[in-house]
Amino acid sequence: MEPLNLEEKIKRLTQMDIGETIENEPLYKHTTFKVGGPCRLYVKVKDIDSLKKTLQYLKQEAIPYYVIGRGSNLLFSDKEFEGVILSLNENFQKIDVNSSEMEVQAGTGLIYLAAQACKYGLSGLEFAGGIPGSVGGAVFMNAGAYLSEMSAIVTEVTILDDHLEIIKLSNEEMQFSYRHSVLQDHPDWLVLSCHLALKPGERTQIQNLMDKRKEKRMMTQPWNFPSAGSIFRNPDGKPAWQCIDECGLRGKEIGGAQISPKHSNFIVNNGYASARDILDLIELARKSVKERFDIDLHTEVRLVNW
Repeated sequence: MEPLNLEEKIKRLTQMDIGETIENEPLYKHTTFKVGGPCRLYVKVKDIDSLKKTLQYLKQEAIPYYVIGRGSNLLFSDKEFEGVILSLNENFQKIDVNSSEMEVQAGTGLIYLAAQACKYGLSGLEFAGGIPGSVGGAVFMNAGAYLSEMSAIVTEVTILDDHLEIIKLSNEEMQFSYRHSVLQDHPDWLVLSCHLALKPGERTQIQNLMDKRKEKRMMTQPWNFPSAGSIFRNPDGKPAWQCIDECGLRGKEIGGAQISPKHSNFIVNNGYASARDILDLIELARKSVKERFDIDLHTEVRLVNW
C-alpha cells in the first residue's frame, strides 16, 4: 500500500472533528508583527482531547506542526509553512476564580486576564496589563514588566508532555529565571493552563496603577504599529535599547520594517514589511552591538520556518 502524501494526510486531518480547520491560511493574520507566509492547515483546536488526538496523528504521520497562542513573540518567515499550525487562541480561554486564586487556560490573553483580575479586586497581575501575548506564552518565557514576572504569581502549571500525558509542575519545577522556564528545554511540552496565587486588593487602586502604566506605555512605546514588543532580552549592565541607541540605529529602516523612533528595542511594521525585513533589522542590531560593545544580544522573539 502506497504511503499517504501530505495532501491526503491533511484531508484526513480535516475530517477528524478537532475544531475549525482552514487550508492555506496566511500567518500574517495571526501574529502581532502582521507578517508570515501561509500554512498548509490552520486548526482552531476545540478542546484538550482534540489537541491530544491531533498531536498523536501529526507525530504518527511525521507532519511538521507548530502551536501558537496570540502570535505575539513569533517571527514566521515569508515562505509557506508546509505543515499544521495548531491555535489555542480561540477555545482555550477559560478562567476560574476561587477567592484570590485563578486557574487560567493557556490561550487567555494577558491583557484581558489583568483586567479580569482587577474586576475581582485581585492584585499581582498589574504588570501584565500591557503585554499582548497569551498566558501559555507568558509562562513559557516567564514574561514580565515593571520589576515583576509570571514566576511571582504562578504556583502550578498543567502541561501536555511529549508522551501526550497531562502532568503538573510546581513553581520550583518550572525552573523560572529571567525570561526562561524549563519549557524552553522541552520544546514538545505544551502549557494547557496555570494556577495563579494573587492578593486581595482595592479595585480602584489596581485600576489606577494599570491606567498610569498604560499612559506611560502610550508615551514611550509604539503601541499603534504592529510589533512583537521588546525584541531583545536585556543584557547585564546596560539595557538593550540603550545599546541599540548608542549604535545610532534608532529609527533605522529596512524595507517596511523600522527600529522604532519611540523605543529602540521595538521593531515595528510600517504597513508593508516582510518577515525578511524584520529579521534583517534584528541581525543588523545584533551585529552592531556586538562590534561596538562586545555584547551578544539574545532575542525574546522566536524564529519559525526560516
